[in-house]
Amino acid sequence: MNKSPFVILVTHTGMGSGDPDLQIKLIRKYFSLLLESRMLPSVVCFYTDGVKLVVEGSPVLEELHLLEQQGVRLVVCSTCLEFYGLQNQMKAGIVGGMPDIIAAQWTAEKVITL
Repeated sequence: MNKSPFVILVTHTGMGSGDPDLQIKLIRKYFSLLLESRMLPSVVCFYTDGVKLVVEGSPVLEELHLLEQQGVRLVVCSTCLEFYGLQNQMKAGIVGGMPDIIAAQWTAEKVITL
């Protein structure tokens, strides 16, 4: 699997700003196609509402676990988890902070925000 020196920032509980069911369908498809493409980011950062995708009951946990198995680092904002009271529900990724997100952005050749 080729990991590219790019970072994906996930800031919503889905992709786009349309109907919530469509947003979830799109983010699931995005992660699935990313896995199939064999061109993976080095890091995916989750903050604000994006942290809701790494917790118990998330519809994309399977895809996130597969990304982790392929060596993609999933960084989850600790402040955001605390804000939403989700610290004990995290099922994917590692807890990080803004310094981790900033470091990932500065060392990346490209940053993509979903």
